[in-house]
Amino acid sequence: MNKVGLGGSCHWCTEAIFQSIEGVIDVEQGWIAAKAPNEDFSEAVVVHFNPAQVSLHNLIEIHLLSHSATSSHNMRAKYRSAVYVYNKTQYTQSIRILAELQIHFANPLITQTLLFDKFEASATHYQNYYKKDPSRPFCQNIIQPKLDKLKRYLNHRS
Repeated sequence: MNKVGLGGSCHWCTEAIFQSIEGVIDVEQGWIAAKAPNEDFSEAVVVHFNPAQVSLHNLIEIHLLSHSATSSHNMRAKYRSAVYVYNKTQYTQSIRILAELQIHFANPLITQTLLFDKFEASATHYQNYYKKDPSRPFCQNIIQPKLDKLKRYLNHRS
């Protein structure tokens, strides 16, 4: 089993998206800090996955499609667009994958590849936010449309 950190949107959304992916074993929701120069914490998830079922390439591709990966809006400090890697091999792979996927975007990707440093989990009552009650207004209005978009994309790819 491998793991990678992903951030760029609300961690409730990101958690729900990656919990829906076959080959993802676990998703830890919270805040990630990278090693210098981006040491501040930002909302993100740690995705534990089986690379025999889902590749790092697929996870990064889904990640880019599930948030504004080309938009440098005023909430980027809280929602840093990043792939947090755990070793030099993942770092090199992530850089290559982002470069390969750039062709699918009209504007430059702002998603960074950063070395993972620290993780702080969200409070227990926020964990599995979507799974606990998908009928919540936030889930219906924000998370469900992202899940629907992902499902359409994955069905189109097959």
